[in-house]
Amino acid sequence: MATRNPPPQEYESDDDSYEVLDLTEYARRHQWWNRVFGHSSGPMVEKYSVATQIVMGGVPGWCAGFLFQKVGKLAATAVGGGFLLRQIASHSGYVQTDWKRVEKDVNKAKRQIKKRANKAAPEINNLIEEATEFIKQNIVISSGFVGGFLLGLAS
Repeated sequence: MATRNPPPQEYESDDDSYEVLDLTEYARRHQWWNRVFGHSSGPMVEKYSVATQIVMGGVPGWCAGFLFQKVGKLAATAVGGGFLLRQIASHSGYVQTDWKRVEKDVNKAKRQIKKRANKAAPEINNLIEEATEFIKQNIVISSGFVGGFLLGLAS
């Protein structure tokens, strides 16, 4: 014997209990937003929804994290294998190392790096400032990218 389900009851929607938060209006009304994220923050907030921004940042972030993981494994394998082969060759007598010459070359390289680092400091600071400003202006996309990147590393 088949039983019939009663028709679903109409539930009253209580629109007053939920508030929709419009980030553009919220940013305009609250001054702390501008102090934290800057006066020019939020151009992406005005164009796309938060979910769209998270996806726009998350997908490339996941791809970058996945590639970083694969390339990192390959590089670690190559470097580790190179050290292993060099150690075997050294132990077998095929390779001999002049450690005094290695130390001299390493110290020379350190001095050259210090000289170049002092010359490149203003350029690096400018690049860091530009990246910080971009992140402030696109905080949701940046957060999506970081989350996607971490997921890509984990997968």
